[in-house]
Amino acid sequence: MILLFTDFGLEGPYTGQVKAVLWREAPGVPVFDLFADAPAQRPLESAYLLAAYAGGFPAGSVFLCVVDPGVGGDRPPMAVEIDGRWFVGPGNGLFEPLLRRAGSVREFLIPPPGRPVSASFHGRDLFAPVAGGLAAGRLPAELGLRAQSAPRFSDWPDDLPAIVYVDHYGNAMTGLRAAMLPDSVHLQLGARAVRRARTFSDVPIGAPFWYENANGLAEIAVNQGRADRLLSIAVGFPVQVIERSADAPGEPI
Repeated sequence: MILLFTDFGLEGPYTGQVKAVLWREAPGVPVFDLFADAPAQRPLESAYLLAAYAGGFPAGSVFLCVVDPGVGGDRPPMAVEIDGRWFVGPGNGLFEPLLRRAGSVREFLIPPPGRPVSASFHGRDLFAPVAGGLAAGRLPAELGLRAQSAPRFSDWPDDLPAIVYVDHYGNAMTGLRAAMLPDSVHLQLGARAVRRARTFSDVPIGAPFWYENANGLAEIAVNQGRADRLLSIAVGFPVQVIERSADAPGEPI
């Protein structure tokens, strides 16, 4: 299967054009829209989101990943096999958390193809043909890929203490893996802090809290409300992990 992870948005022609190329290169291989609204032009936040969601798909899956504000520039186009799954996209840090947590890795540079390529639409002209070819079972050598390590971003944290995605309900995912956080910690957002709960019904209606979402990230939500509006948070908003006792001054909300 092929999974699309892009910031193309839910409207416009871009996803359809990419899917047409995938169908040409890998007819009959199913294509699924994972995210069309990844954080726009923000590889940092998108990288932690991608890492959280990719693990739920079987070996052999191919992820076509386009969050590429430097399209046409000097960031290298890459195809990386990580623990049996392929990731095709820009070498701008989008695969950094995946690479850092990987058990096995093979990395390839996508060279310029022998045909015209738009300077501003590598998703269609450069990445989609490679993703389709890999999904169809073609070997890296058959696609002209060259072994080369992807750029690394050693200054990026293992977990990102910031909002990386706000969903349709106003729930705000962080780049923090919930399994790395003790139950006792609160998440500070500006002047306000929220404590952990298991799920929505465990707190009163209108109350904010954080919990481990279905893909392992610490997510901030409000029972029957919108965390983004109540807490005035958006993608990129910093999150601080704090230890606070139940009777400490400045009781968390």
